[in-house]
Amino acid sequence: MAEDQSQGDSGVAVKEKQKVKRPTMYQVMLHNDDYTTMEFVIFVLKKFFKKDDAAAQQIMLKVHHEGLGVCGVYTKEIAEMKVQSVNSYSKKKGHPLKSSCEPCE
Repeated sequence: MAEDQSQGDSGVAVKEKQKVKRPTMYQVMLHNDDYTTMEFVIFVLKKFFKKDDAAAQQIMLKVHHEGLGVCGVYTKEIAEMKVQSVNSYSKKKGHPLKSSCEPCE
């Protein structure tokens, strides 16, 4: 917690505690499509989200069966960077795989 010192009415320094608000966290999600291979989705999860084989497989299956899967939770700036990186990389490799982010509830 950050602290400020200010002069009280008596001229004595008084410490005031300021609460530091935690940043809003954002979840990054992958969206299912009919063309991107399961292998590519697993590769993306490992490359951009540092998932191990088991976690990548589990998220890929969730995306495949439910249409959407959460890859990770990050601050807004990092989440937006990951979305841009995944979408750009997927397009460059000829896959329509899309990711997005939204605030956590």
